[in-house]
Amino acid sequence: MKFIHTGDIHWGMSPDSDKPWSRERNRDIRDTFADIVEKCRELGADCLLIAGDLFHRQPLQRDLKEVNYLFSTIPHTHVIIIAGNHDRIRKNSAVLSFTWAPNVVFLESEEFSSVYFEDINTEITGFSYHSAEITSPRLNSVQPGNREHIQILLGHGGDLNHVPIDRAALAASDFSYIALGHIHKPEILSPRKMAYCGSPEPLDKTETGPHGIYYGEINPSTRQVTKLDFIPTARIRYIPLVVNVTPATTNTELYLKISREIEKRGTEHIYRFRIRGLRDPDISFELEALCLRFRIAEILDESEPEYDFSALFAEHPSDMIGFYIRALQKPDMSPVEKKALFYGIHALLLTTDERS
Repeated sequence: MKFIHTGDIHWGMSPDSDKPWSRERNRDIRDTFADIVEKCRELGADCLLIAGDLFHRQPLQRDLKEVNYLFSTIPHTHVIIIAGNHDRIRKNSAVLSFTWAPNVVFLESEEFSSVYFEDINTEITGFSYHSAEITSPRLNSVQPGNREHIQILLGHGGDLNHVPIDRAALAASDFSYIALGHIHKPEILSPRKMAYCGSPEPLDKTETGPHGIYYGEINPSTRQVTKLDFIPTARIRYIPLVVNVTPATTNTELYLKISREIEKRGTEHIYRFRIRGLRDPDISFELEALCLRFRIAEILDESEPEYDFSALFAEHPSDMIGFYIRALQKPDMSPVEKKALFYGIHALLLTTDERS
């Protein structure tokens, strides 16, 4: 039996909503999901397991029609869906009255329910969210039904507010495979037994690393997973980079250095830069032009001006600069304390220069 495990698609989301590329990211999510459906056809998948948060919020009829059309293009693949905390089911949810394609099963109940497919001797068990949070560890104690069937558990959760899980307990269960969603980073929790699929596309600047789906195969005789492969699907990546500077680094040099790093890795990706090291106290890095040219989610300037506080104190032992250094400087300063010292000294030196 062949399956594809996905979830956390968040159809309808526009990541980086305050950035000019946000609408493209909305389209990327839809296009990547269409690619996953096509991958079911390409690999001959018997099941497409969707472990919650197919939608970013309550889906409208038009959203349901869009994804249902995609499902209708793979009539030989059984599509099994549960609702997660984002697309949880409410009394007026459009999904409750929606007619799905014949190959789609939505496990809508907030209690455990299952569906059995005789053609592949596979039973899939799961439940949908009907509230934003579920704090009880509901997945830990569930057991499969008929052990003569391939048994799959479909779940969404893993943190304190969303169905906390006991990895060891789940790994010891008699399910053939446990397909989890909610955590956006893909991870195999138990080899060939239990995994988080992660989101097919990264959804914010913190979601670095690979994103994709799992493709698995289960032996119909042993009812054990014999293959579990990660398949990358994301169109872009969020890439965090650290750029080191020295007191000799100029604005032009830093601009060119960052530009080369982006061009080397790909201008389609989205970047987050941290600038570290010592800089010339007279230089303030101005990198707004980079944000207009490339997809840069954030630039954090963590560089520090290269002040010689001993020399400054010797030069200003009894004026405001000396008093300020004596009051703030100490061993093991926190980043906030360092900033207060650097910015204060810069302001005091600027005032002194203007008065001279």
